[in-house]
Amino acid sequence: MSAVQTAAKRQPKIRPDARLAGKRRREGRTGLLYAAPAAVFIIVFFILPLLLAFWMSLNNWPLIGQAKFNAPENYAAVANNKLFLSSIWFTIKYTVVVTIIFLVVSLGMALLVQNSRPGVGFFRTAFLLPAAVGLASASLLFYAMYNNDFGPLGHIFRALGLSEGDPNFLGTPDHAFASTVAMVTWRFAGFNMIILLTGLQAIPLDVYEAAKIDGAGWWNQLRHITLPLLKPTILLILILSITGSLLAFEPFYVLTGGGPSNSTVTMVITMFREAFSLFDLGRAAAIAMVLLVALVALNALQLFLFRDKDAK
Repeated sequence: MSAVQTAAKRQPKIRPDARLAGKRRREGRTGLLYAAPAAVFIIVFFILPLLLAFWMSLNNWPLIGQAKFNAPENYAAVANNKLFLSSIWFTIKYTVVVTIIFLVVSLGMALLVQNSRPGVGFFRTAFLLPAAVGLASASLLFYAMYNNDFGPLGHIFRALGLSEGDPNFLGTPDHAFASTVAMVTWRFAGFNMIILLTGLQAIPLDVYEAAKIDGAGWWNQLRHITLPLLKPTILLILILSITGSLLAFEPFYVLTGGGPSNSTVTMVITMFREAFSLFDLGRAAAIAMVLLVALVALNALQLFLFRDKDAK
């Protein structure tokens, strides 16, 4: 027997399960290496700021000066803050109204451009274009349009006979609320339309053909086919709309500044005022923590209500 054959026999044989375990360890290390940048990003820009905000909420943390532990005074102050309590009801009202309008308008737009026909590409582009405008920029644009001195809407309203004098778009609580809702709808309806359009185009055409053969009209198709099969997409729209509305800041801050008479103050505007008008970062952080808990609870409730009851 040669020396090479003798050395080969002396080497321990690697079992297949050991090779598989080694391969899995190498793949696991490779996966961790690829995930490391995203993990570092999440830790640095999400986890650490969240922990810092929670720690700030437990302290008397002035904008300039030494922080001092005072838990749970900041949370007690939030519960007794009349402006914040009134902002809760206003934000809930705004969220309900905007979410319903978003869903109805966006679904109508998506159904309008669902099927391919001449000119549908133009309308899809036109509906989506406002989504390319930043929210702050859109707020400034509508602020200029609502101005009676150089804005065009006042002239249009008078020409159509909708107003005898200068329209007061932002001067009363109801008008300020309606004007802001109109601007936000213009800005976000097209974006939501694209999401719903994606869900609509994922529905097989055979389902509609079978429904037509059975004599189902447009309304029955919408009620029994389109809406049930769009449930995951509608859930996404609801989560985006409710989360964005509860965190509303730029539209009201730019258009109304929270006025008139604090009638359009949202929860985030209250937090902003606590931090940069009253210079109390601790109470502002406490409001942020309350908002975070409310958002997590609402999104969990939506996922529970829209869960697939047939899934095991």
